[in-house]
Amino acid sequence: MISKVPVNLDKVKKEEINKEILRVAIIAELDAINLYEQLAQATDNEDIRKVFLDIAKEEKTHFGEFQALLLKEDKEQILELEKGKKEVEELTEK
Repeated sequence: MISKVPVNLDKVKKEEINKEILRVAIIAELDAINLYEQLAQATDNEDIRKVFLDIAKEEKTHFGEFQALLLKEDKEQILELEKGKKEVEELTEK
């Protein structure tokens, strides 16, 4: 689990700081999603599983919120996401 920012924000250029903090937030949400989904799979208690999966779903919403903000800050990211999507479609013929 991440409890420490994986980037030294003191070394990030001022004009890049917002992109970096949004990426850190995205990493934290992905970690949370993975943790809650793994915990849900580890239990045999259906109530606990339901709650963990519901929380994981909420974390996916948070991920989407941070991604939307990042895409407002980093136009290059939009282009690269589109390139990645196109490559997957070509490779999977879909």
